[in-house]
Amino acid sequence: MTMTNAIHDADWQPDWVPASGHQLRVTGVHFDAVRIEGVRGELVAARLIEIADGDAGPVVCEATGLRWMYFLLAPGEVRRHEWPLGVQRFGGAGCRTITYIGIPALDGNTWPLRWYSEPTPESPYVDAELLRAVAGD
Repeated sequence: MTMTNAIHDADWQPDWVPASGHQLRVTGVHFDAVRIEGVRGELVAARLIEIADGDAGPVVCEATGLRWMYFLLAPGEVRRHEWPLGVQRFGGAGCRTITYIGIPALDGNTWPLRWYSEPTPESPYVDAELLRAVAGD
């Protein structure tokens, strides 16, 4: 399994990333999210990281259950794109439901969540067009 831990600047992190543990954040406010299940999600994340030379933006992995992968996009991005079957989208104007996504801290014990790819100043969000292209392969 591929996992990137981009070297992060100790003085920089998005305000929606908790300082320790993990916290729930509402989609559509600080970010939108695309969710892909299990092995397919891991394959999409690994390919995305490869194409982005290791700096793909924030991808959160659940360590239990269906092992969902959450790809965090800039607010408003999820509704601007058509997504392939099996890809669930959360956030954006016009959603009738409120969805919370668990966000781990950059360091420390965050089980059962972990960063598969961390946000960085250069990639604070996953590139939606690139993700859509990779997820559609």
